[in-house]
Amino acid sequence: MPNWTTVCAVEDIPVLGSRRVTRDKGAAVAIFRNTENQVFALLDRCPHKGGPLSQGIVFGTSVSCPLHNFVIGLDDGRAKEPDEGCTPKFALQVVDGKVQLDADELATLGTELALPVAGPCASKGAVGGGQVYDVQTPHTA
Repeated sequence: MPNWTTVCAVEDIPVLGSRRVTRDKGAAVAIFRNTENQVFALLDRCPHKGGPLSQGIVFGTSVSCPLHNFVIGLDDGRAKEPDEGCTPKFALQVVDGKVQLDADELATLGTELALPVAGPCASKGAVGGGQVYDVQTPHTA
């Protein structure tokens, strides 16, 4: 049974954009929002060369990696043909406009994978579920 913890509000994620949730161990988790206000969570690591998916272009239910344009499905973490590979997908729910992730997955899923080659600059953190997470914006204004 999931141990849900709030990481941010849906409105904190720009439409066709993302936010990052950093973890004590392993790569950050990228939270994406599309034009249909659907929200997705993937490890912020492209399966090709480890690029930061949070810096990619979101379209429909996909994101393109900023390093080599691999297209990754937001709903399943799988690379679209002709590319191959997948990145871990995190369980997510939205309750009263708040994005919640499974705390157990945050602590363990994908922590053994190499960190991305590049990453965004940090912004102000967000508080969720009694624990503070460092939520980051991939692009500075």
